[in-house]
Amino acid sequence: MLKKIMIANRGEIAVRIIRTCRRLGIRTVAVFSEADRDAMHVRLADEAYCIGPARTDLSYLNIPNLLSVAQATRCDGIHPGYGFLSENPSFAEISQKCGFTFIGPSHRAIERMGQKSVARDIMARSGVPILPGSPGSLEDADEAIAVAKRIGFPVLIKASAGGGGRGMRLAENEATFKNLFLTARGEAQSAFGDGRVYIEKFLRSPRHIEIQVFGDTHGNAIALGERECSIQRRHQKLVEEAPSPALEESTRVKMIETAIKAVHAIEYVNAGTIEFLLDTDGSYYFMEMNTRLQVEHPVTELVWGIDMVELQLRIASGEPIPYTQASLKPHGWSIECRINAEDARTGFSPCPGRITQFIPAGGPWVRVDSAAFANYMVSPTYDSMIAKLIVWAPTRAEALGRMRVALGDFTIEGITTTIPFHSFIMNHPEFKKGQFSTLFVEQHLDEFLAMLPPIKNPSQKENSHTNGQAMEKVHAARAATSS
Repeated sequence: MLKKIMIANRGEIAVRIIRTCRRLGIRTVAVFSEADRDAMHVRLADEAYCIGPARTDLSYLNIPNLLSVAQATRCDGIHPGYGFLSENPSFAEISQKCGFTFIGPSHRAIERMGQKSVARDIMARSGVPILPGSPGSLEDADEAIAVAKRIGFPVLIKASAGGGGRGMRLAENEATFKNLFLTARGEAQSAFGDGRVYIEKFLRSPRHIEIQVFGDTHGNAIALGERECSIQRRHQKLVEEAPSPALEESTRVKMIETAIKAVHAIEYVNAGTIEFLLDTDGSYYFMEMNTRLQVEHPVTELVWGIDMVELQLRIASGEPIPYTQASLKPHGWSIECRINAEDARTGFSPCPGRITQFIPAGGPWVRVDSAAFANYMVSPTYDSMIAKLIVWAPTRAEALGRMRVALGDFTIEGITTTIPFHSFIMNHPEFKKGQFSTLFVEQHLDEFLAMLPPIKNPSQKENSHTNGQAMEKVHAARAATSS
């Protein structure tokens, strides 16, 4: 087992990793920017070192500084968390060449799966179903139009090296295609330093289903079932649950078999996620692979009873996966709400600021993963997520009820958060029935906004939420509407 690791990340994921390491007796080294000097992960780690100013390119993305800390503190492993450098093949390769165990897949796997068009080709050759699309990256607009016409409009133009909706454009017809193609290429170049894009068929009302997988260095692979991730804004997830209410058992079995086939196809090691789009007719298609631990991993942990960070550490230490697929059995239902410092009134724009009061929800089978606390400063420099609220129950209906209560108990003051919108989702008839798609937020946001009391002074937004009170207004409005 690894003895001492550096965590090349910040926020709740750094705290999450530290807590598992403490239980396993693994010493931890935290890194922090000047903006994070008083952060929780800095307080909890055995050692902590500043790696630069708030700007990510000068701190959390600064590979020489990160490796210098790992070297100076005699770490034997590096955990990248998610985001930042977690899917950077150069960071994985350099870490390994410097003698550190990279707690994740090989740099070759990261590179192959990070290039979305390459990943599609690998999966297609392995017999994994993929959406109709271009055979590789496209650079010429006229060639791209010809491919789009052959596939049939509407089509999605997507960055080959991208994610999170950046470098992505929906082209409904040939007339708008060229401008969107050039825009997507420009955005991809700016966001990822790689302007290559590819095209795939657009599904009107799909669901986003992902399968959690693990591989080890002994040739073993397992899949810990699926997560439902269709509730999104700007192609980024707001709510996740496990299992998915959309899957028939026969489809679930096929998707798990497909995901394990994909793991073997690329000889994948450590944690990863195979992401699929599920069409209304039950057909599913490979979308991409995330070569890291996912934000939403807690719902899988609660349903399958496995500490996934511990499993990552054991695999990275050379141990075989201690389970067979046949021995794994899920139990109950779990739901996660990503609590973000964002304002739904303004298109989920970030709302940085100081948290004046932070009282997390509690109770049986309620979990809060967060690095926030009272007087914590939510910086505009970093991601707007401030907490993950996760619940477990024997059934989906019970899990929904537990989540509604937990959202009402969760108090965050001083900033605007998405808690009222999450409460709206949990109470919406379509969500309660499990009948929704990736279009849910787009289709129902106006309905939520209409339930909110008007802002008295339009030039001055509310900067504080006692979220239980805010949701009481939403619940009252919904009750009045339904009656």
